[in-house]
Formats: sequence, structure tokens, C-alpha cells
Amino acid sequence: MLRSSLRTGLCLGLLSRKVPMRQSPHRMRVWSLLLLVLGSPWATAQTSPRIQIAPSAVTDLAEMGGVINQGRELEGEKRWSEALRYYRAALKSNPGQAFLRERMDAVKSHVDVARRYADKSFVASVADSSRQQSLAMLNEILGKIDRYYVNRPSWSRIVERGVRQLESSLQNTEFCRIHNLSDRGHSETSHYIAELRAEFANRIFRSRHDAYWAADHAAQLGQQRIGIRPTAIVLEFASAASYADDYSTFLTPAQLDETFSQIEGSFVGLGVELKVDQRTLLIVHVIEGGPADEVGLRDGDRIVGVGGQSTVQLGAEKAADMLRGEAGSAVRIEVQSRETRRSIQVTRRRVDVPSVERVQILDRQKGVGYFHLTNFQKTTGRDVNEALWALHRQGMRSLIIDLRGNPGGLLPASVNVADKFLASGLIVSTRGRSAGEDADFTAHSPGTWDTPLYVLIDGDSASASEILAGAIHDHRRGIVIGQRSYGKGSVQGIFRLNHDIGIRLTTAKFFSPSGQAISGVGIQPDVAVEMVARVSPDGTTLPLVEDPVIRAGLNLAQRNLAQR
Repeated sequence: MLRSSLRTGLCLGLLSRKVPMRQSPHRMRVWSLLLLVLGSPWATAQTSPRIQIAPSAVTDLAEMGGVINQGRELEGEKRWSEALRYYRAALKSNPGQAFLRERMDAVKSHVDVARRYADKSFVASVADSSRQQSLAMLNEILGKIDRYYVNRPSWSRIVERGVRQLESSLQNTEFCRIHNLSDRGHSETSHYIAELRAEFANRIFRSRHDAYWAADHAAQLGQQRIGIRPTAIVLEFASAASYADDYSTFLTPAQLDETFSQIEGSFVGLGVELKVDQRTLLIVHVIEGGPADEVGLRDGDRIVGVGGQSTVQLGAEKAADMLRGEAGSAVRIEVQSRETRRSIQVTRRRVDVPSVERVQILDRQKGVGYFHLTNFQKTTGRDVNEALWALHRQGMRSLIIDLRGNPGGLLPASVNVADKFLASGLIVSTRGRSAGEDADFTAHSPGTWDTPLYVLIDGDSASASEILAGAIHDHRRGIVIGQRSYGKGSVQGIFRLNHDIGIRLTTAKFFSPSGQAISGVGIQPDVAVEMVARVSPDGTTLPLVEDPVIRAGLNLAQRNLAQR
């Protein structure tokens, strides 16, 4: 999550949009269809057997060997996005396995270079930047890490990541094409990487200045050995340095714009929520009144082609890039709807994304209200207020807040919502390596709703969602129902750098009112309910009354109201 604060550059308090590895794991609110990035699932080719996500946990070496072999198979076929998804799931279930972490980090570097070089805004930045400009950017990134990163950085590890990132890039076809390396043999580039590793092996990197020297030296050596522009190498080190942990990342100009659009709750795009499934883009949700809705796209439809090319040919990153565009521009997509397939032209425009959906009274006799809080953005406080007063006018006597699938958002927005239901006490505290990151956020009595509360969570409820659920749970203000939440208890800051490139950097950890660390632990529900699919086989959303988790909340609300 990010905190709103003024620092050198721009740092906003956004809870990072992670890609949780649970059932229904890769649902993405990419209203302008840009964020098919790290962790995007990509189905296997039809000629290959489907590789299942790793088992919940392994108990012996033979089982772990099977997990590793499946991951290696994906790597061998260069199915990098699917391999990353696989290793993340395996590591989530087996957190103590260092080898899984090592493989995940290695695969992540391949996914990262593919993501950046499929992004026209980044490719343009590379072309426009000189060696000195790229070094200045690297120096700025290293300075932000040195000053703000939640843990004391290991500069040797940062240099090691840079070399690994560079090695992955030299194996990427698009990287080599853009930098005129296609005619370079594998042995030539391998010798360059080996020489670099040998030089760095006997050095200890103690400061960001040492890391800066390493990147500059790698750039000079690369120009001498394989004829590559120094800027390209420096930017690979800059990208690698940004990946300080699972939630810190390098942001291309387009991604930086998307991040701020996400914060504002307003996007230029098609107005759909997607996940990658079976080598297509599955439409999970269509925003009412958006461009996709207006041309007849519906939940469960699949985008199987963009601009005359199939999603199989394009790959996830390229398909996402082609769906981008300015307001008023059009894109032609091929859509599969059950038994029919059609070609549709959609004109992109600005779409206001509500953070509160499906506001309704579930039981009019008992007055049980419900709404789904999908994310935390600048408009969330206003959206929740409107929902509460609308339900109040309809006779609300108790309330179910659905946080399932909510990946997070702004720290102030989550505090604001919690403050609507808590009259006093701590909501959340943050602690970082820098004293400036330490803060306690407390509730205020004015404007508090005393409506009985039921909060629904699942394994995809993360970050800001966990702040709200944790505050309600620790203060015994309501009943938390569902499954254990994701466990992302860290705060990210967004920094805008030169050439409109940015980084998202973890600056603090957050703790619930009882002092419970959320990272890796999550929020345990008061009432556990088994996870079920909320989308029917044909892709449509199940009616609320058929949802077992909502049903559990409704039953509790009805029972408690009857006893009052």
C-alpha cells in the first residue's frame, strides 16, 4: 500500500496491486488493459500437457522433486509467465524452500524484460536516453532505495540481480532485435556475462556508489565486447535494482500513468476486468456504461484476437500493449461468446471506475444491506458514503461488506472507511527503516455508523483490505467471514523519475490494532467458510443468494437481528 506524503519527487500511498496466487488467482482490474505483467497466467500450448499449479504443501523430497521438475519444464519451453505463476504458487505453499525462491527470481527477470520491451513507452525511453541520462536515473533509483527501502539494502545482491537481469535480456528476441544484437552468437554474449561475473566475484559492494560503478562498468564492457549501447545495459541494472522485493517494481511511463489513473479511479480504456485464461483474455466483469458494455461485451466473453492477430500469436504482454491507446482511438478485437465468434471495434474513452458495486438490500424484512468494495482509491470514501446512505434510506439495520478479491489501494482510503465504523482507537500503524515512515492512524467519533457489521474476506483480499478487516476484527466491531486473507502487510511509495519512468518501492510494514504483523500471516476469519467459485462455468457471476460466504453472513445477520 502507499501512503500519501510529500517527499523528494512524488510519493503517493498506494497499496500495490499484487497478483495473488490462490484459486481464481489472476483477476486484474486493468480498465485500460495495461497491467498484464508479472505473474500473468498464460496457458500452455495445445501440444503440451496442462501443468497444474503446485500442490498445497509437500512433505518429502520426492514430492518437492516433482514440483521442481514441473517448474523446470515450463522454463525449458520458455513459458516464463506461466513459470512465474507456478513458482509463486509453490513458494506460497512452501515458504521455506530457498530453491523455489531462486527459480522464481530467475524467471521473474525473463518476464520483466518481455514486459518492458513489449511496452512502446519504455522502448521510446531507451531510444531517447543517453548514457549519462540513464546513469542519472540509476543513481536516483539507488538513492531512493538507500533512503526509503524498508530493509537495509544488500548492494551485492542488487548487483547480482543486475547481472542476472542483463543475462535474461540477452536471451530475449525483442531486446536483441531492438539493440541490433540478433547476429551475435550465444557464445559471444555468454562470454561477456561470464567475464562480468568473474570481475564482480572478487568484489564486495558496500554502498550504492559501488552498485552504480558496477552498472557503469558493465555498460562499458558490453559496448566493447558485444557492441550494445550503454544505455540499454544501465537500464537493465536500474530495473533489477527496483525489484527489491515482491511488491517493489520498475514502472515504465505507461505503467506509471496507469498507476496514477488507478489511484484516481478513472481510466482511458475499454472498461473491462480481465484475466488471462486458456491463451485468451477472459472478461470477468464489464463496467456498466463503459465502451465494452456499449458494444455488447458481457461477463464470460473471451478476447481471442487483437488487431487481426490471435492472442496465441501475440502473447499476454503484446496483446495488452495493443489494447492500449488514447481516448478516441479504436481497437478491433475478436470475441468468442460461447458458440459464436465476432469481430468488434471498440473506441477507447475515459471510464470512471466505481470502488463500490452491487449495493442492495438482501433481506428487506430484516434490513440486511450489502455492497462489494472492489478497491481503495481516491473516490472510495465518497462511494462508501453514497452506498451507506442509499441503504439507510431503504431500511438497513445491519451491513455485509464484501472485500473478497479486493487487492488493495490507497492507505488513506482504507483508514477513511474503517473510521466510518470505529468511534475510537487505533486503525493501523506503519513502521519503516526511516522514522518518517512510522505513523499511527486512529479513529474519530464524528460520523461513525453503529450498524452491525459482517466483513467477507478471501485469499485475494490484500493490503488495504486487510487494514479494514484487521481493524474490524481487533476491535470486535463486527464478524469477519470467509477464508484467511492474502497477507500483504507492506507499504509502497511511488516515485516519479526522469523521462516519466517510476519505481514502486516498499517503505514500511503495517500492523493491525493488536500489533499483529500482516505480512505472510493475513487476517484469520471469525467464521470460516470454504472457498467456492463465484463465476459459473459459462462465465457469468452467480446470484448473491447462491454464494455460500454471503449466505453465511446473511444467516448471521438475520439470527442476530432476531435476538435483538
